[in-house]
Amino acid sequence: MDIMDKLKILADAAKYDVSCSSSGSRRTNKPGGLGNSAPSGICHSWSDDGRCISLLKILQTNYCVYNCSYCVNRVSNDVPRAFLSPDEICDLTMNFYRRNYIEGLFLSTAISSNPDQTMEMLLQTVMKIREEHCFNGYIHLKAIPGADNRLIEAAGKYVDRMSINMELPSEQGLRLLAPQKKRAAIVKPMSFMSTQITAQQEERRKSRKAPLFLPAGQTTQMIVGATPDHDWDILKLSEKMYRQFHLKRVYYSAYVPVARNPNLPDLTKPPLLREHRLYQADWLLRFYGFNAQELLNETHPNFAEDYDPKTDWALRNLHYFPVEVNRADYEMLLRVPGIGVKSAKRILTARRMHSLRIEDLKLIGIVLKRAQYFITCGGKYSGQTAMEEYLLRPRLALSQPKSKQAENRGCEQLSLFSFLPEPVSPEIALSSITGEF
Repeated sequence: MDIMDKLKILADAAKYDVSCSSSGSRRTNKPGGLGNSAPSGICHSWSDDGRCISLLKILQTNYCVYNCSYCVNRVSNDVPRAFLSPDEICDLTMNFYRRNYIEGLFLSTAISSNPDQTMEMLLQTVMKIREEHCFNGYIHLKAIPGADNRLIEAAGKYVDRMSINMELPSEQGLRLLAPQKKRAAIVKPMSFMSTQITAQQEERRKSRKAPLFLPAGQTTQMIVGATPDHDWDILKLSEKMYRQFHLKRVYYSAYVPVARNPNLPDLTKPPLLREHRLYQADWLLRFYGFNAQELLNETHPNFAEDYDPKTDWALRNLHYFPVEVNRADYEMLLRVPGIGVKSAKRILTARRMHSLRIEDLKLIGIVLKRAQYFITCGGKYSGQTAMEEYLLRPRLALSQPKSKQAENRGCEQLSLFSFLPEPVSPEIALSSITGEF
């Protein structure tokens, strides 16, 4: 088979794996090598649905001995099959990089025979591209559940990031849709890599010459919508993995109905909005100080479609509001809908100079369309209605009619002679408020 035909098959087979963003590596470049692994040297390109396409993203093979119901590469599926040898993958990577098509490699594979043989094949490939071709660029490798820890440890010294897909949120889901996969076989290497990363960081503190092990950490991915698990189940698992294995990211992939099976849901399209809500909640866990129990619970197990997770939490916890922006601490500011990490820090900086007004908040980047209902400035409440949940929900719903949205924003028809002021950046606005240059 021609190598371009192989590439077409294996690149298409890899498109369902979304855990391939490239960032965070600080691998030392070898003199005379090709490529750069520094964070600033890694380009990102994003497709319309948010998936990273800056890496050469392929499977080494899509021959698989597993029969997972949701997977297009399952052994029972009649699809074209292909295999790329280590030399072919190295040649593709080097040629694509020289043509500026890519900035790194994302390499995964189906389980072609058994976990150890498959992991050994991946290790051989990354050793060859690093040692024989002196490639300094970013490499993300899939670790194989069930493979020997020695193979995973050896591969971790050559690549920047590794990931093991959790696949499904529950043990019951795995038994139903992927009976050949076991939760213990997935968790064991995740725990091993976490331990190795921690040990390597300690060694690096003692000596800068200590070898690197996964400088960009590890990630995982879960399929959303293939099983009846609630968002709360998924979020609790994500929180546990962040805490226990110190993951860099948990990726959520909306189930794509590529197969028909009585155990699979009858969907006509992927649940992309649900995937989006989980990413928003994941951001709140990582950067906003929330925990899964606050965002969801047994009586409220799924995220609302019409409200982002932070707004939905605020509407269910109105006893915390309104927040006085001139006195609230950083942690409480982060819980106000419409105030993000950067804008909360700008508030703390600006209010050291003088008391903030509602006009100042708009200038420094606060989304007043949402925040106005949850804050006061100098004791003044600027919301357009009383703080009652039944009154606020229609105003903050994302699916309200456009005319109603325009009314809430205070929009008006522009004339031919309307004056449109040049927008001011939040940084310039902050400088004008504080007087600092």
